[in-house]
Amino acid sequence: MPISEAESAVMQVLWERHPLTAEEIAAALGAARQWQEATVKTLLNRLLNKGAIAAVKEGRRYLYSPLLQREAYVHAQSKDLLDRLFDGRLAPLVAHFSARQKLGAADIAELKRLIAELPDDE
Repeated sequence: MPISEAESAVMQVLWERHPLTAEEIAAALGAARQWQEATVKTLLNRLLNKGAIAAVKEGRRYLYSPLLQREAYVHAQSKDLLDRLFDGRLAPLVAHFSARQKLGAADIAELKRLIAELPDDE
């Protein structure tokens, strides 16, 4: 499901801790976003309509929780990026970043470890 950058910020808060009210989400986003509670409620409604979150009424307020798991979202976004920009191939992505940004020793070691762990048939 397509999730905007703003909706993603709300999801990040809910992935870290839930259930939360709209007021609590607005407070968690804090100074970084400077969104009013009404803006957060608009984003929550969009996410509800997309089926990314659930809302449970508690008294006069709603408590929101994620239905979309962070791992599934990251996987879909990563696959989309690879498909759109690198023909679905990981090696050109790594080459692109390594050519423009120095890979540290820890990054190189991690990449080598990941490659060594791949099954031979892949």
